[in-house]
Amino acid sequence: MKKYVLPKDYPELDFASMKIILCEGSNRLLSAMSEKSSAKALKYLHNLEVDVRLNCQASDFNGEMVTLSNGDTIVSKTMVWAAGIKPNKIKGLAEQDYHKSGRIAVTSKLALLNNSNVYALGDLAIINDDPKYPRGHPQVAQVAIQQAKLLGDNFIALLKNKKEQSFSYKDKGSMATVGRNIALVELPGFRFSGFLAWFVWMFVHLFSIIGIKNKMLIFVNWAWNYLTYDQSLRLLIKNNTRENV
Repeated sequence: MKKYVLPKDYPELDFASMKIILCEGSNRLLSAMSEKSSAKALKYLHNLEVDVRLNCQASDFNGEMVTLSNGDTIVSKTMVWAAGIKPNKIKGLAEQDYHKSGRIAVTSKLALLNNSNVYALGDLAIINDDPKYPRGHPQVAQVAIQQAKLLGDNFIALLKNKKEQSFSYKDKGSMATVGRNIALVELPGFRFSGFLAWFVWMFVHLFSIIGIKNKMLIFVNWAWNYLTYDQSLRLLIKNNTRENV
């Protein structure tokens, strides 16, 4: 965006003075992945001239300046908030139905602790007594997909007066893209990074999309972006003020 896309849209601006600062609240990037992958992600971002600041959070923003939790300030009119999601409260549920994280506390069979006839899964729920994931399972699609399949099987089991099964997450691996030709992939017992990881990341995400037509449209869009160093989508924020010569 900084090197190829924005200069085309706003040639009157000097993007050499544009600086990207990433503030991470924990002591490393991609905390859901291994420490080696975190270190590689940090190295990749440094090579992309991103200023990464660990162990700090944005505590205030007044439109002109960002105040960090460590007391530092950043003069900027642009801040992008990417600190995850927060569950919404549901009417009819009591406060004791919620975990301290704000997610709904459920049993290993995905039923609410105080109401066995109500179920919750995915990002909204947290299994209350799973020692492997005391802070909850990763908020990724695979967790929700596996929980939905288990819950469907348990409903069928209940109709047949059979025993319900408890949820056990099967980690199929994690992937993260850092930039053009750069990604990180962790599979059970195997991890790799760089261009191959970036290609695998695209392949997996492309084939996860429903419908041949959608797959083709996204593939063509990705190919266009890659070959032209450009984006097919545009958001015109203001008129171009450069005079025609």
